[in-house]
Amino acid sequence: MNTGKLRLALIGAESLRGREIKNLFSTRPFPLASFDFFDPDVQEEFSSLTEFQDEPKVIAPLTPESLDGMDLVFLAGNNKTNRRYGRLAGKKGFMALDLGEAFVEDRDVPVVVSGINDRAVLKNGPSIVANPHPVSIVLCHLLNVLRQESRIRRAVAMALQPASAFDDAGIEELASQSLGMLQSAAVKKKVFRAQAAFNLLSQTSPVDEDGFSAGERQIPREVRVVLSDPKLSLSLSLVQAPVFHAYSLMVYLELADDLNMPFIGSILKKSPFFKFSAPSLTSPVSSVAVAGQDRIFVGQLKKDTSRRGTYWLWAAADNLTRGSALNAYEIARSLAAI
Repeated sequence: MNTGKLRLALIGAESLRGREIKNLFSTRPFPLASFDFFDPDVQEEFSSLTEFQDEPKVIAPLTPESLDGMDLVFLAGNNKTNRRYGRLAGKKGFMALDLGEAFVEDRDVPVVVSGINDRAVLKNGPSIVANPHPVSIVLCHLLNVLRQESRIRRAVAMALQPASAFDDAGIEELASQSLGMLQSAAVKKKVFRAQAAFNLLSQTSPVDEDGFSAGERQIPREVRVVLSDPKLSLSLSLVQAPVFHAYSLMVYLELADDLNMPFIGSILKKSPFFKFSAPSLTSPVSSVAVAGQDRIFVGQLKKDTSRRGTYWLWAAADNLTRGSALNAYEIARSLAAI
């Protein structure tokens, strides 16, 4: 791997995750030799333009030859495209970073959370690494901070999922449904299959024989892998919420030690990944408050007196910034330093 300036490529430049990556690298320091943009839907050269670092930039048609000479390729297209071009990484000598879930079933593709297992994974020179699910990133940082002070006996989380988890199509359908409901018109039900506006949905995808979706299985598995703790007791449910951006989580924790609340607050305040503040009726931590923000916001901590060492914690984080693009950016920074 070139340890000087890197040649980067972005596949799926017009997806939500792709646009977030592009904006992030446009405004933050990085040893950049070049950054090229590709989209599988672009058919003709110079037919699609974007902007990068205040300059016009072409979004080029995508071919295998497009990636020759690249150091790092971000995969932000659909799963089929991500898998096809990600598998070229070993052959062409670049590293691919999957921003979606194209390789979630491939156990040979490591999932990486910056600041936790990035150095350990990247030093082995994998050809493909994957961004975990946004909720996995939040839980990894939270549990990693707490386990340094006390062993985690059990964690249970309920995550409220935003419409942007389904890319632009989810945002557009929630907006359309919301407007339709206000106008007493029929609502479209293509992405969510049910009314998501002004509603909560306990299921948006097929479930297994135990009632869990693939995503609800994926997140605990990713957290255990990233934390190198295969026996971690973690259960999770996803609920579709009528919000556009950011995941909100209610987390129940059982710790081996009975820590006081000010001490837990101080732990979170010391971490660069968190913003911890006292509960507020006028400015609560919410999906609206954290949209576009870099850190994981923790706004409420409760000590459950019914059982020693048990707590409830409310957290929220933007799924496109801290839950995706920032993690990818920090992985790229670690890669450049190796």
